[in-house]
Order: sequence, then structure tokens, then C-alpha cells
Amino acid sequence: MNELGLRAVPKERYVVTTDSNHNYNIYPNLLDQNFEVDEPNTVWVTDITYVWTMEGWLYLASIIDLYSRKVIGWSMADHMRTELTLNALKMALVTRQPNEGLIHHSDRGSQYCANEYIERLDEITADISMSRTGNPYDNACMESFHASIKKEFVYRHRFETKEQAKKGITSYMHFYNEKRRHSTIGYVSPNQFERRRLRLEENRSA
Repeated sequence: MNELGLRAVPKERYVVTTDSNHNYNIYPNLLDQNFEVDEPNTVWVTDITYVWTMEGWLYLASIIDLYSRKVIGWSMADHMRTELTLNALKMALVTRQPNEGLIHHSDRGSQYCANEYIERLDEITADISMSRTGNPYDNACMESFHASIKKEFVYRHRFETKEQAKKGITSYMHFYNEKRRHSTIGYVSPNQFERRRLRLEENRSA
């Protein structure tokens, strides 16, 4: 490995991002590990992860549309307050404008159970779904995405500042949506998958 200039990916430090010890309402698991979705804006999944920088921890909240595995909303901050997740949700709502009946799936963390967050979901008449306690498989697709961004980008860089990490992660998000091939959607990128659907719909209506 030394001769080839290779090095192992270091094991990351661990941070607890899910605070389930709160008095907010908990919602049932509507998704029930059914990750096959036929229409866009049918199921959104979301979670929080963390990135180490030389200035300290940076937290990332991401939202993915399960139909195309496209990252439709994200937010980064040096805290894990509800504002972090709410900003990611606001971005997703602006870019997608979902119809009634969207399933929004998350863990039971206080950021997703907070009144302000739930009120925003109620405004768009979303059906709220939450993973069971201590079961990462209930949100496996989101866990997989955050693992990918860390292995493919975060672990390969040393971030001197949080701002540097934000810029790099934002660039990766655009790369992921436009160029990163995904086996679940036929080895094309999320954007390519969605454009293909749009062309089919246009051809049917022509």
C-alpha cells in the first residue's frame, strides 16, 4: 500500500444523533421496510449524520425521494436542533411540491418529533412514519446514502473549516444526483432516472 500510495479509510468517531428521550408524540412505522416506490414524491426518507472538521463537528440532515433515490433536501449546521432538519425539509418542499398523501419517514429523534417539524408536515397533509427504536433497517436506504457520502467523499478529505466541509458536501450532493449511478434504479443517476420517466410521460401524451 505504501508503494502504491494507498491508505486505509480511518474508522470515524461516533456521535449519537437520535435523542428518543423526549415527550413528543411518536408515530407508527408506515413504511415497514417497503423501499420499492413506483411514483415520485410518494415516500421521502430522512436522517441526520455528522462530519468531523478541524473546527469541530458539522451535522448534516438529508432527505431522499425513494422513487429515484435523489437527494431533494439537505441542511448543515454546527448543532442538531430542529432548525437543522426543518431547513432540509423546507428545501425539499420548494424543489418538489408534493401532493397530499406523501409518506415522510424518519427516526424518532426529537428533531423530527418537534412540534414545529410536525406542524410543517401537517400543513402539506403528509403521512408521518417513524422507525422502531434501535432498528436501523427501518431506514436502510437513508443509512446507505450517508454511508456512501462518507466513504466516497468525507473520509477522503481533511476539512480545515466547517465552511470547507459544507462546500464540499454540497458539491457531492450535485454529483450524486446527476452522475452517481445507483443499482436500485438500473445503474443510472437519480436525475437520469427522473428525466427518463419524464420523457416516457411526454411520449404517452404526444
